[in-house]
Amino acid sequence: MATATKNYPVSGAGLGLRRGFIDKLMTEPPTEVDFMEVAPENWIHVGGKLGKKFRFFTERYPVLIHGLSLSIGAPSPLNETLVRDIKAFMREHDIGFYSEHLSYCGDDGQLYDLMPLPFTEEAVKYVAARIRRVQDILEQRMAIENVSYYAPSDTSMTEADFLKAVIEEADCDLLLDINNIIVNSINHKYDAREFMLAMPADRLSYFHLAGHYYEAEDLRIDTHGDAVIDPVWNLLGEAYAHFGPVPTLLERDFNFPPMAELLTEVGRIKSMQKDAGLDQPAEAARG
Repeated sequence: MATATKNYPVSGAGLGLRRGFIDKLMTEPPTEVDFMEVAPENWIHVGGKLGKKFRFFTERYPVLIHGLSLSIGAPSPLNETLVRDIKAFMREHDIGFYSEHLSYCGDDGQLYDLMPLPFTEEAVKYVAARIRRVQDILEQRMAIENVSYYAPSDTSMTEADFLKAVIEEADCDLLLDINNIIVNSINHKYDAREFMLAMPADRLSYFHLAGHYYEAEDLRIDTHGDAVIDPVWNLLGEAYAHFGPVPTLLERDFNFPPMAELLTEVGRIKSMQKDAGLDQPAEAARG
């Protein structure tokens, strides 16, 4: 088993907080959930009744934020105004950790999609410098997430080597999405387990877990709109066997099932973590 030399920002099993089921969770806050995650863009400067609902959860659970629109690899200047808003939001709500996607989502405007970066040495240096700038403004480390992609623009480097090079050059952490590994391994014909094992244990912050859409035998679409499938659960089990019981968050963005089904998936994560050696979750850091 690989041993990480850093502390995780949270512990146990988490659930992405979505407005589509926020009222149901408020009625009966789930004890199965150890932490939550939101996209800061959906909550910054939100007040009133909805802001009070958000505060309900930040007062009861450790909350992490996972950005959608910083466009860290875009050719346009870094949106430092957004970064400063994120910093203020984290302090306002006692949020201890921020992550973003290793991608871009526009130039002068938003594409509302996460586009892949070219896997080149030039791109490594470019995006790493921007990540370092974000960390300087936040005055703390951040994590980047491996993204799903469908038409790579340049594969001079492998996806795994590119990801590791960015992390090393930027001196940042890694949010490892287990579902995205499976999706990409099918779409681009590489070994999912080999990719997972190549990731640096000492950079891991936590895992993401989600479902995806089966378009064809050789084409999967990352949707976060379905239940987690067996190959993804199996890779998560292998990740726990290698890295230990890394904190893991379940994502579901639409097509919401009954809450009992979502919480059953969270419970399965907790059971797998226990089997991997997590008997008593440590107290989660909150900033």
